[in-house]
Amino acid sequence: MLRNGGNREITAKKDGITMAKNRIDKVNEEVRRELASVIRELKDTRIPMMTSVVAVHVTNDLSYAKCYISVMGDEEVQKQAILGLKSAAGFIRREIGRRIDLRHTPEFLFELDHSIEHGAYINQVLSNIMKDQSDE
Repeated sequence: MLRNGGNREITAKKDGITMAKNRIDKVNEEVRRELASVIRELKDTRIPMMTSVVAVHVTNDLSYAKCYISVMGDEEVQKQAILGLKSAAGFIRREIGRRIDLRHTPEFLFELDHSIEHGAYINQVLSNIMKDQSDE
């Protein structure tokens, strides 16, 4: 009898953790969507049109949001885009706070992500291999 009671308690804790994780995942996705929208509306010339939000990871206490940003262009364009986003972080935080109903709006930390460029490179390599195989 105690064993069953103990198992139910453990299950409830697991479900509580799962529910909290699901909430954070939903918050991450919603912040990512709204952040992408706010970035498109920014008028900073340092931020190119080919800037995309790859992922956002919000801490459990909603105090920080680490944003992974992909920018198409050379290294200098990417650095300037990140500087532009950092300088607009206050505006972005205010806009996200207005658009998403959260108790605490997180502080945004921007980090450059190269996954889209890497994917394009792999796609190009695969295309070259397929082209070479068709020539043979």
